[in-house]
Amino acid sequence: MAGQHELLLEGAQQLVLVCTKGEKYLLESGMQNLAVLENASVVIGKDGYIKAAGDVDAIRNQFSGVTFEKIIDCSGKCILPGLVDAHTHPVWAGDRVHEFAMKLAGASYMDIHQAGGGIHFTVEHTRKTSEDELFQSFKQRLLRMLRGGTTLVECKSGYGLNLETEIKMLRVIERARQELTIGISSTYCGAHSVPKDKDALEATDDIINIHLPKLKELDLNGEIHVDNIDVFCEKGVFDLNSTRRILQAGKDIGLQINFHGDELHPMKCAELGADLGAQAISHLEEISNEGITAMAQAKCAAILLPTTAYILRLKQPQARKMLKEGVIVALGSDFNPNAYCCSMPMVMHLACVNMKMSMKEALAAATINAAYALGKSNTHGSIEIGKKGDLLIINASRWEHLIYQFGGHQELIEYVIVKGKIIYKNTNILDY
Repeated sequence: MAGQHELLLEGAQQLVLVCTKGEKYLLESGMQNLAVLENASVVIGKDGYIKAAGDVDAIRNQFSGVTFEKIIDCSGKCILPGLVDAHTHPVWAGDRVHEFAMKLAGASYMDIHQAGGGIHFTVEHTRKTSEDELFQSFKQRLLRMLRGGTTLVECKSGYGLNLETEIKMLRVIERARQELTIGISSTYCGAHSVPKDKDALEATDDIINIHLPKLKELDLNGEIHVDNIDVFCEKGVFDLNSTRRILQAGKDIGLQINFHGDELHPMKCAELGADLGAQAISHLEEISNEGITAMAQAKCAAILLPTTAYILRLKQPQARKMLKEGVIVALGSDFNPNAYCCSMPMVMHLACVNMKMSMKEALAAATINAAYALGKSNTHGSIEIGKKGDLLIINASRWEHLIYQFGGHQELIEYVIVKGKIIYKNTNILDY
């Protein structure tokens, strides 16, 4: 064992494992009984994977005589799994701060969209911006997410709506995957809106006949790897039939289905997703009772986005009903120019206050269940032997402070560790 271990995190007041039996996700009862150890340690190997997690004395005995490259004293602190943000739109140019003022004055999301703002405003600016400029702004957003504890993030395209710009965005995401340490799940979202020069049917045919074959070609050539396919299924955007066609075509080339549904109007997206074998559906503010049942039976994750409902003043997703009926509930920030929040601690807080989730449920939804929504709960989302060494150390004696201290994570998160490497150390935490 000598020389094979990179990092020892020793003597944490609390170690939040989340899972202990290799669970792929947690339902309501499991979320309410999160695995938490007292006075515990974690060992991460040179390969970046977790080798041991347990009682401090047992770890000392197991690794007696082993030399670690680094030891972090976690006395009085808590160790948690790295957070997983299951829904973001982080590659774009042109902020929409002016639209926030419009929303505060009473304009709805669709009012702004139909007036040429919203997605189309961002599309116009993103099309004109170079790939390198997009990468530099994207990189800064990812680093900001990392400082907030996110170690795995889903990243969508969708501000191109033509093949050239969608590919440009996916290249930016691929470059970040290659150059940065943060984990990335890449999503093609060319059906984010109907481009101005096409109707919905023409846009659907374009995606199926031109965009998706090109993505398959780029993947086979090793240039771009895409994990998921997304469609904004909404009244006035892509209807249920077009959505089905696009998602099925994406599934046929090996992409996971993970799409926007039942956000502003009841569209029966949940039922569609369950029928197609979707990995996850996001938003779901307007989900039907039948849709909830269908998602629970299909083990299709519900990615709930409390920031969106908060900023757009929508009714809150029915988190409690979904949990009670056996839906796998995950969380995402929905970071985008319309809902500018990239802090998963704040997302968890809003989920607790506005969606009536408990803190344990919120943490499970932002770790193991968010990882499941991305098809990555075998490697992410909990602190278990064999999983990637993605962890947070917070400067508090109870883990709940990460959620309780609304907006306070900048002072709480002391270390962010990805694949066993210390990626962020908070120099603002002072010992007096």
